[in-house]
Amino acid sequence: MADFFNTYGPLIVSMVLGALLGLSLYLPLMTGQLSLASPGFYALGGYIAAILSTQVFPSSDSLFPIHLLLLEMLIAAFVSGLLGLLVGIPALRLRGIYLAIATIAFVEILRVISLNLEITGGAVGIFAIPQPFATPIEYLWVALPLLLITMVILYRLERIRVGRAFIAIREDELAAGAMGINPTYYKVLAFTLGAILAGIVGAVSAHFLNTWNARQGTFDASIVYLTSVLIGGSRTFVGPVLGGMVFTALPEILRAIADTPNLPLWLAQFLRDGRLIFFGLLIILGTIFFPQGLVTPDLFKRRQHSLKHEIKPDP
Repeated sequence: MADFFNTYGPLIVSMVLGALLGLSLYLPLMTGQLSLASPGFYALGGYIAAILSTQVFPSSDSLFPIHLLLLEMLIAAFVSGLLGLLVGIPALRLRGIYLAIATIAFVEILRVISLNLEITGGAVGIFAIPQPFATPIEYLWVALPLLLITMVILYRLERIRVGRAFIAIREDELAAGAMGINPTYYKVLAFTLGAILAGIVGAVSAHFLNTWNARQGTFDASIVYLTSVLIGGSRTFVGPVLGGMVFTALPEILRAIADTPNLPLWLAQFLRDGRLIFFGLLIILGTIFFPQGLVTPDLFKRRQHSLKHEIKPDP
C-alpha cells in the first residue's frame, strides 16, 4: 500500500485539485455564464502563495507551517474574490461566446503581466516553494476536506433561495427578472464564488507543484476544465467533480498507453502530445450526444425512483 501511494500519490492529489477547479468553472455555469476565467484566478492564487511563502513568510523549519498555508489560502481567496468582483461587474454584461472571449482575454492579460513582473519571476517563475508536507499524498489532508466542504456547500446552495435564483437565471434570464430576481447580482455572485475557489486551489497547488510560472494559467487549462464540466455534467455539482478527476487522470493514462511496446510511433506521439485535440473532440461529441453531460439531475431522480420500487412491500 505504501508503494501504491508513493507511486500514485501525486496523481490522486492532482485529481482532487482537478475536481475543485471543475467546480470553480461550474459555479458561473449555474447562472448560465460560460466563463473561462478560472485559470486566471488559479494562477493568481498560486502566485500569491508562492510570493508569500518565499519572500514574506520564510521559515527555517524543514516543513512549511500549516497555519501559514491556511493564511495564504485565505489571502488568495480574498484577493481573487475582490478581482472577480471587479472583473465580473463589467464582463457579465456580455453573454455566451462574447463572455467566453472576454474571460479568455482576462486570462491572457494576467499571463502577460506575470511574464513581465520581477516579483513573479518573469518567464522563469518562482522555484523552491517550501513544502508543508513530507510526501505528496499528505496534501490530501488539505485538498480532500476542501473538496468535501465545497461539495456540501454546493449541495445546500442548489436547495436554497440563492441556488434556485441561479438556476432560474440559467433557464430563462428574462423570466427570472420578471419574477423579481436581480440577474446581475446573482451572476456576479456566482462568478466571484468561482474566482474565490480557483484562487484557493491555486494557493494549494503552488506548494504541491513546488514551482509556479505563467504556464499554470493558460487557455489550454481552460479547455481542460471546460471539458471536465461539459462531459461530466453541467447541471449538478457531481458532474464537474467526476469530470475533473477523470480528465486530470486521462493524460497520464494516455501516456501509459503510449509506452505500450510495438505501438506505431505516430500513434504514441499523438497520445503523448495530442491531449488538447482529444479534449476538443470530446467536447464536440459530448455536446452532440450528451448536451447536459453524463451526470444529470434526472439520473439521480431515476435512481431514487427505482430504489423506492425495490423496497416497496408486496401487498
